Amino acid sequence: MSTDTPARLLQLLSLLQTPREWPGGELSERLGVSRRTVRRDVDRLRELGYPVQATKGADGGYRLVAGKAMPPLVLDDEEAVAIAVGLRAGAGHAVEGVDEASVRALAKLEQVLPSRLRHRVSTLQAATTPLTTGDGASIAPETLTTMASAIAGREQLRFAYRAGDGAESRRRTEPYRLVSTGRRWYLVAYDLGREDWRTFRVDRVSEPFATGARFAQRELPTGDAAEYLRQSMYRRQETYEFDVTFVAPADFVTARLPAWLGAPEPIDDGRCRLRASTGDAVEWMAVRLAMVDCEFTVHAPAELVACVRDLGGRLSRAVGG
Repeated sequence: MSTDTPARLLQLLSLLQTPREWPGGELSERLGVSRRTVRRDVDRLRELGYPVQATKGADGGYRLVAGKAMPPLVLDDEEAVAIAVGLRAGAGHAVEGVDEASVRALAKLEQVLPSRLRHRVSTLQAATTPLTTGDGASIAPETLTTMASAIAGREQLRFAYRAGDGAESRRRTEPYRLVSTGRRWYLVAYDLGREDWRTFRVDRVSEPFATGARFAQRELPTGDAAEYLRQSMYRRQETYEFDVTFVAPADFVTARLPAWLGAPEPIDDGRCRLRASTGDAVEWMAVRLAMVDCEFTVHAPAELVACVRDLGGRLSRAVGG
């Protein structure tokens, strides 16, 4: 019979976090204690804020239900490795929808992983080749987690940076936010050497190092990191206005286009119109529009109209149309 109450409570909590109902007798056998002890341990978990629900019956049962706040999770080795590998794979390839919250979760998890599990995660990822889409460059997950930790702790961050023209430099920054565009990750930070705000493509960052030097967070000019990145990208590249009508409801189209393009305006129940600007190549925009999976008409610019026409003809010829 187990007499180590803290260890037993952790084991009980781990069992209850499996989404099923546990009969009291089965918990008693698993833990090597009496049913009375199981009941007392369940009461202890409730006192700690874990919402354990009991059911009546011949054997009685227990299950952990959703509460007002999420209590700390207890993961076994296999579960921890699976979650870490999944988060690292998503973060390292800028999968659309995997944002800074996922990177923060990965940073927290890897911080507390025992060394033996960190080794298993690294080994498994090194032996796996993911099939990814888009032209986003791969990123070492350690780079993202170092940045996320520095942002959370408000620590100055140093790193080597390679600009688009190949020029290399060393930067000392006050990191503000990580922003994912779906294809790439960007760091929005105050560059102490340039004494101004900057955006950095994370795939061009190497040797990131959180110095431990704390800073008081400055006010970002736009107040929003995603908006600052959008404006910064448009300042650096030539943009154009486009105008497209979709034969589909606005919410359908919104769910299938990048958020930074904005939301289309409803025309009626079956159509909507999007007027926005972008710096993406017209070839890429033509493919993006086709991927919305509905009929559409491009009104402007003429270059995009021509590109969509050429793409449609090329696809038709590819299937003998």
